[in-house]
Amino acid sequence: MHGQMLVPVILLLFSALPVCAQQGAEAGKGGGGVWRVEDFGAKGDGVTDDTAAIQKALDEAGKTGGEVKLAPAKYLVSGSLRIPVGVALTGSARAPLYIEPLIGTVVLATGGRDNEEAPALFELGDSATVQGLTVYYPDQKPEDVHPYPWTFHLQGGDNTVENVTLINSFNGIQIGPEPNVRHRIRSVYGCVLRRGLWLDNCTDIGRIENVQWHCHWWSSPKVGGNWDRVFEYMWKNCEAFIFARTDWEYVNNTFVFPVNVGYRFIATKNGAMNGQLCGIGADAAQRCIVVEHIQPMGLLITNGQFVAFLGDDPIEIVINETCAGSVRLVNCAFWGPANQNVVSRGKGFLSLNDCYFSSGRQNHPGRPLVEVDGGRLQMRGCSFATGEPSLHLKPGTVHAIVAGNNGVNGVRITNEIGERAIITENEPERNP
Repeated sequence: MHGQMLVPVILLLFSALPVCAQQGAEAGKGGGGVWRVEDFGAKGDGVTDDTAAIQKALDEAGKTGGEVKLAPAKYLVSGSLRIPVGVALTGSARAPLYIEPLIGTVVLATGGRDNEEAPALFELGDSATVQGLTVYYPDQKPEDVHPYPWTFHLQGGDNTVENVTLINSFNGIQIGPEPNVRHRIRSVYGCVLRRGLWLDNCTDIGRIENVQWHCHWWSSPKVGGNWDRVFEYMWKNCEAFIFARTDWEYVNNTFVFPVNVGYRFIATKNGAMNGQLCGIGADAAQRCIVVEHIQPMGLLITNGQFVAFLGDDPIEIVINETCAGSVRLVNCAFWGPANQNVVSRGKGFLSLNDCYFSSGRQNHPGRPLVEVDGGRLQMRGCSFATGEPSLHLKPGTVHAIVAGNNGVNGVRITNEIGERAIITENEPERNP
């Protein structure tokens, strides 16, 4: 009885095999919403220009939406790729990759040399995604750095860049200045030479999470790198995160090493930023943070770590006189050997709570770790871990509350604003 029942079951299984095989073949041509670039002529040999073939696959997927897959291979792209609405261009990586070797899905980008205004390598509009690949510029050399356009340019709504490694991008990710909402930049690691991420004209909440820029990714000779040359170029030229108009931006777990300016806050014709940054860092910097403009409700920074020691006058945070908004830092650590930790000439509010200040520079110029010459200051619960002067309230300061702080030599304050400063419950100053 059981043997008689088994025969038709086996026959049924074999009869289904051609159907399954046909479905697999169709998947390469869009079956199941998946297109494979080799079906459109891409070679992936690192020599043949695959720009047109990849774009054909993307355009075909754009008719319905879906996924265009790049297998583990090296794809030479001499131009720009436009990701249509509702299309994801995906490689094989499930996380950013180590600095060597160049394995997995690798895009070899050659277009736009010496023309920063050329279209980006990847142009993303509404609902477009790029995931799981590595970008390498084979013609870029550490001893002869040339400008290139942005690797990614995002505009429109709900676009995503995720699990991407950048080996040696000149300009990394540009969001805007065209209108943008709810961008998602997640798990992007690599070396950027001039600008890492630039953002403007986002009017709804964007997310930037788990992004690290580091000269390490272009340090191996196996990818044409050189630690010393790339380190020097970055600290003299790189601006890692540049924020103009964006409303309620969330920035979490970001870092750069080395850098000229780690985080710069500016204004364009679209306006300035407000947002919160948590778990951010900048090391081997000239300036970790520069605030030129911020929206009135301002900037919230929590759990930051900042180290400046390069250039003629390394200072971790500089707030310019053009800033009229609120800058608030909580539980942040500053160490050096910087000349100063915070210098503020802004007209708005500055709040420093539960922060750790230090320098330890061997030839410290004797300037205070925190200097304020404008706006209003609130400083509470902070620690001064090295013996430099703690705080200088200069005449331009409108009002200050300095309470409950301590230091290795007490809290050494120079007060030039008299009764406009409320100074209480700080550890008394002691001679070194």
